[in-house]
Amino acid sequence: MAKKSPPTFDFVVVSNRLPIDARPKKDGTEAWVTTPGGLVAALSPVMRGREAAWVGWPGKTDVEVEPFSQGKTYYRPVALSERDIVEHYEGFSNATIWPLYHDVIVHPEFHREWWDTYRSVNKRFAQAAAEVSAPGAFVWVQDYQLQLVPQMLRQLRPDLTIGYFHHIPFPSYDLFAQLPWRAEILHGLLGADVVGFQRESDASNMRAAIRRNLGYSMQKPVVRVPMRKTPPRDPKAPPTTASKTRQVVVDAFPISLDQAAIAKLATSESVVARAKEIRAELGKPKHLFLGVDRLDYTKGISHRLKAFGELLQDGTLEAKNAVFVQLASPSRERVESYRQLRDDIEVQVGRINGEYGRVGRPAIVYLHQNISREEMIAMYLAADVMVVTPLRDGMNLVAKEFVAARTDDSGVLVLSEFTGAADELDQALMVNPHDIDGLKATMERAVSMPKAEQKARMAALRKVVEEHDVKRWATSFINTAKPPVSARRR
Repeated sequence: MAKKSPPTFDFVVVSNRLPIDARPKKDGTEAWVTTPGGLVAALSPVMRGREAAWVGWPGKTDVEVEPFSQGKTYYRPVALSERDIVEHYEGFSNATIWPLYHDVIVHPEFHREWWDTYRSVNKRFAQAAAEVSAPGAFVWVQDYQLQLVPQMLRQLRPDLTIGYFHHIPFPSYDLFAQLPWRAEILHGLLGADVVGFQRESDASNMRAAIRRNLGYSMQKPVVRVPMRKTPPRDPKAPPTTASKTRQVVVDAFPISLDQAAIAKLATSESVVARAKEIRAELGKPKHLFLGVDRLDYTKGISHRLKAFGELLQDGTLEAKNAVFVQLASPSRERVESYRQLRDDIEVQVGRINGEYGRVGRPAIVYLHQNISREEMIAMYLAADVMVVTPLRDGMNLVAKEFVAARTDDSGVLVLSEFTGAADELDQALMVNPHDIDGLKATMERAVSMPKAEQKARMAALRKVVEEHDVKRWATSFINTAKPPVSARRR
């Protein structure tokens, strides 16, 4: 009997992980539940109510998970082996690309076998996407783990409209040039019709890399990519002289969130009550600082804790009046640099609590765990000061979530100037997280800010988040890749 063809869809998302995970139930069976994370939070509203497919790894190695539907979304799992995870995800994606693209905060590793696996895995994702895409479909590829997919998919299905969104920074050319496979990465990305970034500086960095490596002509934000029937055998070959070109938009599309959904949750009775409970459990401190991050060396967690510890040491803050809650969700725990980071943070927290904490009242409450969406929003409401101080970040949706949750216009946002969010949230208190004295002064200013100034700043921040929500982000990107018929006729 011939194998049944899979269903096809006009809208397809491709990401490293599926947005759902299999969790065990009490009866021994498994149920698929939504996973936390910025990508899922951003794309879920876009997928809601839409007949669509989502291609990604299901979270288990060395097993074949059959495609399945849940609601209106068809999930097409991509099988990965333990070796694939070690070399593609933990290796090339997170020990080569991640540190390189985040200003080499940690030294990147370059291994040819990692690259071979990265390329092989990207090919599998491209094939799966081609399989579930209807003729002329829009396929939206997500992030740095899949930078080769756009070109591979174009070779398989030239009828498709392909978008690629890069959620992390794109490095300056001096850093990108270190990558032995830089030309291959650029060719892979340029398979898309639109390559989107969080910040204009990131888009500019990619255009500069294209100009210097490939020599393609461009007029910002459009890059003219020579048409070839087949990919070049040597990606490092000189620019082609082909007369026909294909236009690729390389531009900034700052990501956002479902502001209305967060505001609704933040005003629910249960979440408001839980926020009051959190303050009571912490001893009703006069000043409550909050940090919410994935445990990652790019997030600047140790810098903000150092600043807080020195404020206690200086006597500027007193442990009886001030508490810092730091939530650090587990991340990439099999990667050595992340294990070392966890150990370093825990030692730092222990030292500060040992010096300034009291029985039943630590100066820093450190949580290395995942928490529910409701608990997260309650923490945003409980805090007086949100401290978001990455050393480098593509956007940082935590800053926008905090703003969206503060429906009464209270609270203060301290924000690193090295985040994409800093381009939009200019009424936050901006800091250079490397400047510990400056960070201390800003945290002190935050707790002493008059209520009237808090409200004025937060109202301005909320207006930005309301006007630039996730729907506007998605619509802008999709219409750039695949303009409405009315726009194409003009």
